[in-house]
Amino acid sequence: MQIEYKPPGKVASKFHLSNAFVRGLMGPVGSGKSSSCCVEVVSRALRQKPHNGVRSSRWAIIRNTYPELKSTTIKTWQSWFPEEVCQIRWDAPITAFMKIQDIGDGTALDLEVLFLALDRATETGKLRSLELTAAWVNESSEIPKEIFDMLTQRVGRYPPKKEGGPSYYGVILDTNPPDDDSWYYKMAEEDKPDEWDFFRQSGGLIKQEEDDDNVSYTPNPDAENVLNLPNGYSYYLDQVAGKTDDWINVFVLGNYGTTADGKPVYPEWKDKVHISKETLDPVEGLPIILGWDFGLTPACVVTQLTQRGQLLVLQEFVGEDMGIRQFASDVVKPAIMNEYYSNRVISVGDPAGATRAQTDERTCLQELYEVGIATEPADTNDWLPRRESVAFFMNRMIDGGPGFILDPSCSMLRRGFNGRYRYQRIRTAGTERYKDRPVKDIYSHIQDAIQYACLKLRTGTQKAKARKVTHQSAQGWT
Repeated sequence: MQIEYKPPGKVASKFHLSNAFVRGLMGPVGSGKSSSCCVEVVSRALRQKPHNGVRSSRWAIIRNTYPELKSTTIKTWQSWFPEEVCQIRWDAPITAFMKIQDIGDGTALDLEVLFLALDRATETGKLRSLELTAAWVNESSEIPKEIFDMLTQRVGRYPPKKEGGPSYYGVILDTNPPDDDSWYYKMAEEDKPDEWDFFRQSGGLIKQEEDDDNVSYTPNPDAENVLNLPNGYSYYLDQVAGKTDDWINVFVLGNYGTTADGKPVYPEWKDKVHISKETLDPVEGLPIILGWDFGLTPACVVTQLTQRGQLLVLQEFVGEDMGIRQFASDVVKPAIMNEYYSNRVISVGDPAGATRAQTDERTCLQELYEVGIATEPADTNDWLPRRESVAFFMNRMIDGGPGFILDPSCSMLRRGFNGRYRYQRIRTAGTERYKDRPVKDIYSHIQDAIQYACLKLRTGTQKAKARKVTHQSAQGWT
């Protein structure tokens, strides 16, 4: 058997040469990632040490859904290894068999490939009984981390030790650039475990920023697989037309970013304008305004309005599986006491926090008062004024600078502003439609909190007591 294959570029070549236990290949659309992984599977099978004249391997190939598995992953596999070379049994699980009596050196090849669709963490049970040589996760950013973790436990088990064991074992991954809060990003860019290799292909185009806020795109000489694309670089230039900046950033430029399905709540947001280049320091003598959202995922923002009318977002706090009392006393209050000791504090929260729960006579506002943070309810919970109060500051220019500045440490707010806080698309034919309220998820709580703070700051009401924090006592802030 002979495979007519040439790596699509230098990065893909390095991917093939690596023997790391985990290997990731990330790049833009059209960079040849899936083809490289298909060939890698068979290449490793051909190099398996023979036992009784047979080179035996068993791989699993994983995709998030069966439609994607059948229409994309298996189609790519068959373009390299058609039915006459590799037969596929379409019963569940879909299994491919590549059996060659003589690969040219007198040994036979016996490769078994299991195609599996797994998109939920609860589906790890489907992998527990597998005895695999290795695995390939196609578009790995769409797969839960739990699936990947289980795969790492199932490889290296075939062929058994009595038959010589696997010459190579591990997990290979390919993906378009995911969000910077994905498990792939964390592993590739932050944790960087030993014996793991991550390879990043260059984008298809280079973005050129122009003085008049216009942009242009030029071919990237480091792009891979261009010669195999229809019309070469024109393939990428055609992709740009009609696409959002976020989509282009990920799928054409090859950068980490969000491509959440939906419409951003704040199109006014401009990351390069509204993010501070350095840590923001509070202005002495001016009040600190806290905004709160309640529930089992409580959130709090720390803001300040300068004398020029510029909104500074200094800090964010997000809790998980804790009540507002614990969140305020253990997370927020210690930070406030340390960082903003000399500033007056004004606190405003979700108006629903004035309502007593059925299981507890105390309200959220009372809970905050009891830990020493006197908090008033926001003037309204109507959605439109809340959104507009934030947009009001984003749209302002103060002495040539933005009216809204976010500290770079506020990662949840930043991700939300960059598109993760969004209106969900309504699946209809014809004109695109969206729901009239944002999606409620991990990004919405901190967004609610800043909306309440901005409502307070925009209206300029002074109903809350401004309390100077001088020391901490058993009764609260005094």
